[in-house]
Amino acid sequence: MAEGDIETDFQAAIDAGKINGAIICATDTDGRFVYKKALGERTLLSGEKRPQQLDDVLFLASATKLMATIAALQCVDDGLLSLTGDLSSIAPELAAKQIITGFSEDGETPLHEPQTRPITLEMLLTHSSGVTYYFIEPLISRWREKFTSRPQDPDENSKMLVEELYNYPLSFQPGSGWMYGPGLDWAGRIVERVTGKTLGERMHERIFGPLGITDAQFYPVTREDLRSRLVDLNPNDPEAQGRAVLGGGGDMNKITKGDFGGHGLFMTAPDYVKVLHSLLANDGKILKPATVNDMFEHHLSPEATTSHQAAVASPMGVFFRVGTEPGSKVGHGLGGLLTLEDVDGWYGERTLTWGGGLTFAWFIDRKNDLCGVGAVQASLPIEALKQTSRPSPIHGEVINALKQTFRHDIYRKRAEWKKEQAA
Repeated sequence: MAEGDIETDFQAAIDAGKINGAIICATDTDGRFVYKKALGERTLLSGEKRPQQLDDVLFLASATKLMATIAALQCVDDGLLSLTGDLSSIAPELAAKQIITGFSEDGETPLHEPQTRPITLEMLLTHSSGVTYYFIEPLISRWREKFTSRPQDPDENSKMLVEELYNYPLSFQPGSGWMYGPGLDWAGRIVERVTGKTLGERMHERIFGPLGITDAQFYPVTREDLRSRLVDLNPNDPEAQGRAVLGGGGDMNKITKGDFGGHGLFMTAPDYVKVLHSLLANDGKILKPATVNDMFEHHLSPEATTSHQAAVASPMGVFFRVGTEPGSKVGHGLGGLLTLEDVDGWYGERTLTWGGGLTFAWFIDRKNDLCGVGAVQASLPIEALKQTSRPSPIHGEVINALKQTFRHDIYRKRAEWKKEQAA
């Protein structure tokens, strides 16, 4: 188990200029153990520095995916969607996709095969549908370079909806593999189609409203009361694209139109924990209890499970393991990585966890009754500020170590608190 102390280690990284600050929040079901800490400073667009506050507004990046998962599952609860049904009538663009298998000998013509089974919501929520990010899958990247054009400086007329941005072929037959991708963006778009509301409207109505959350908005953040607290609105990120979280790039926000369930949400850490707590307590406020229980089950087919195991063991596995050790027994629930074994003094079996970009981490451990968020505010090196298209290192080793300190030390702090309560 990783050593380290949240206050000491994070402050040392702040003093060394490796990060600007951090916001860490955790709680248990009864709200008896509550940890809330804001460290460091944020910089205003004017250049003025202010102490980090708990209610500062953060870019969630891929931590948005949990919210989109909940929104989709609410549609299942309402009878608007089926978890395992064919989505062809709702998302014909997905049904029309073929699987890319390679390129012709001259390298000019992509080779495809048709889908042999339909894409389901369960596949989209677990990254087993075949839709993958181009920057992860070489064949998709090659296809994108040949057959799509991306404006260098997007304006309102050239920004793209989910179905326009992710017009790529599939990487594998639906349900037969696993690879991280924009499945949650598609799921969010499907939510919009069956509800007649934007994803943001639906989340405010069915997730944020019931939990008393008001400080949340999809990119671009236009509410002035939120913009004044935006960590990402600073001289290094004047358009508040979340560049530090993403490692220097911001294209995903810059070229999108509408609410993207895979990456586009901004909110505060304490409010994010309200959502985690609702799932931890299974209080019925946002999902039916049986649906919450199902989130913490393994949802990959045997084929996809084998593919997922290979992915977490691959060179990119450090991103897919989300802090768990290589060789750990893990699967995929509805919303994130699912641990399949107890770790002494740490995550219990069926802990659900994921993160956002390179700096955001969350977990829900129902067995040990704890959930939490660790949001590191990275410091962008000069070389990262010159980067506009792809993420670049932002003291990555330091940030990964700090996220591990958060994940492990919060359990130690909880154990110390229990001893004090028992004394």
